[in-house]
Amino acid sequence: MSSSSQKVTVATTWLDGCSGCHMSFLDMDERLVDLAEQIDIVYSPFVDAKELPPQVDLGILEGSISNDEDLHKAREFRAHCKVLLSLGDCAVNGNVPAMRNPFKLDDVIERSYRENVDLNPQIPTEGVPQLLSTVRPVHGVVSVDIFVPGCPPQADAIHYVLTELIAGRTPDPSQVTRFGA
Repeated sequence: MSSSSQKVTVATTWLDGCSGCHMSFLDMDERLVDLAEQIDIVYSPFVDAKELPPQVDLGILEGSISNDEDLHKAREFRAHCKVLLSLGDCAVNGNVPAMRNPFKLDDVIERSYRENVDLNPQIPTEGVPQLLSTVRPVHGVVSVDIFVPGCPPQADAIHYVLTELIAGRTPDPSQVTRFGA
């Protein structure tokens, strides 16, 4: 992925999740300055760009696929990104958003928007993405090249993966997976 004359282009977005993985990304602190010299973030919730460029070196998806908008974004990232990274447990295995999977979608919607609401109980429809019947991890809908688990992943793990990819190396999965504290 490394190019001596050009920066590595990076696109990120969050799907269904808490955005904690992007916060962990920011937790790299001063290492972000070094990374900024090597990467160009061309699309992200943190930048003004509203369109994913036609060709991106590295795409980073955080969150699970829970609605038609998430599905569209995941497919778009796969089509435009040379390497696709699944960041965090929601992206890797569905995590908390997938806790609704054992229940019927209609029952979840009814309970969320009518049963547990005191003022104006109604199911939102305008401007709201259509929920999918089940929540899926990113690799459940598109192929993924790199997995970085964690809820959220540690900043050190994210830094390790990015620096390895920038250098043109494949990160060792054992360096990003942790058990316990």
